[in-house]
Amino acid sequence: MNNYLSKRAKSLSPSLTLAIAAKAKKLASEGIKVINFSVGEPDFNTPDFIVEAANIAMKEGKTKYTAASGIIELKKAVSQKLKDDNNLDYAPNQIVVSNGAKQSLHNAIQVLIDDGDEVIIPAPYWLTYPELTTISGGVAVCVMGSKENDYKITPEQLKKAITKKSKVLILNSPSNPMGTLYTENELKNIAKVVEKHDLFVISDEIYDELLYDGNTHYSIAQYSDKLKEKTVLVNGFSKSYAMTGWRIGYTASNKVIADAMDSLQSHTTSNPNTIAQWASVEALSNKKGKEFLKYMKETFDERRKFMVKLFEKMPHISFVPPTSAFYVMVDISKLFGKSFEGVVLKSAHQISEILLDNCKIATVPGEAFGASNFIRFSYSLSYEDIKIGLDCFNEFLLKIK
Repeated sequence: MNNYLSKRAKSLSPSLTLAIAAKAKKLASEGIKVINFSVGEPDFNTPDFIVEAANIAMKEGKTKYTAASGIIELKKAVSQKLKDDNNLDYAPNQIVVSNGAKQSLHNAIQVLIDDGDEVIIPAPYWLTYPELTTISGGVAVCVMGSKENDYKITPEQLKKAITKKSKVLILNSPSNPMGTLYTENELKNIAKVVEKHDLFVISDEIYDELLYDGNTHYSIAQYSDKLKEKTVLVNGFSKSYAMTGWRIGYTASNKVIADAMDSLQSHTTSNPNTIAQWASVEALSNKKGKEFLKYMKETFDERRKFMVKLFEKMPHISFVPPTSAFYVMVDISKLFGKSFEGVVLKSAHQISEILLDNCKIATVPGEAFGASNFIRFSYSLSYEDIKIGLDCFNEFLLKIK
């Protein structure tokens, strides 16, 4: 039946995160309580002052098309954020506002990659990176970080992955799914390799505000003016301001790349939602934004510590304590070959299915992230749900034979 589809369409894989979420929602619609550890968004409502800014924008008639790359007011606000947070200077015409950070990533890869170009992707990775690479005609070269280095790649691993066809390195720090963070020194050492081999970098920094244990965010674009010229910085409002449904992301890059992404976007979606853009201006310019960020981060931090303590007491598993974002990746490889109620366990996907069917908890299998020995738990849910869900997970582990 799919013979009429393009090779591009047939090469894409369905999102495992969406598949698990869909099954969890189906159970919930049937009146079954599901503890959803698969969520990839804050469980906070968008702050009232941002919602009110959207209402005001609509009442003032700010409901028309804007420039394809976004309104100047938002570009200026983003430029100021990058200056304040990272000491990076970008003119407003170097900022492209898009329909979420996912479109920002898509735009960047589309304008940088030709057929056969290689894109180096550290693993575990966010599941969309390889798919966007495939759509562009590029070749995804996935490099698994080592356990000893908290699953972050080293400069030596990067060197080994580089070939004559290598063009782009995609970095995600802070990281989804691992919840780890590349330190300033680690990024500087990677930057040396990138500069030597003249690679471009797409730096996904969407979780830059969600850091714990006194960690601070360093962008690889800060390394040098030369590397800044070859970096496309990607960020957005979904995670930091609980604005996932508003769909506003952005890039900062050199003018040539920005103009190319602007042109591409003008022929695909045109401008991002006008009302959401004005709401995003308020998120960055109102002092209440920083207050909300502080409150949300403190809440996530408390849940993170709570979840880690629970995992530490469980048999058969291991994990790297997260220092950013709102995820814990749990290594369940010791379960493979063992059995649960007579069923031999063989994969993370199988275990996620069993947990949903038997424990009514939704997780994301590591195969989605190029890490088949793991399942991902989010702590973007209440204390009560975390406790109930992980108690159930522990009961599952205690039944393993």
